[in-house]
Amino acid sequence: MLLDTSGLFACHHTNEVQHPIAVGLFNTVPRLLTHSYVLDEFIALANARRLARPPVLAFSQSLLNHPNVEIVWVEAGLHTKALDLLTRRPDKTYSLCDAVSFVLMRERGVSEALTTDHHFVQEGFTRLLTP
Repeated sequence: MLLDTSGLFACHHTNEVQHPIAVGLFNTVPRLLTHSYVLDEFIALANARRLARPPVLAFSQSLLNHPNVEIVWVEAGLHTKALDLLTRRPDKTYSLCDAVSFVLMRERGVSEALTTDHHFVQEGFTRLLTP
């Protein structure tokens, strides 16, 4: 399962409607995948929503050390593949972070994402959280 920004936010923020479902999935799925752009977006989203910074950073740090979470650090090759995907989808409003997720999911054979983002459905993946 890929951990997307909205899924991480739902895991972290107890006031989110999807929090119990997100935490349940996070704690039961043995293979969790994310990437550095998602971690960046998560902190930016938490800042925009005015969440307290120390717990957000502690949560982010916990992901780095979590035994079931694999973090892919986006390098030039993956970044370029994501830009290529965006170029091939001019009718979509995907972010670069979304595109990196889609490329990574296809490369790793991952079909499900802990997300509320409808772009994952548009790209043929299973969205595990409803908005």
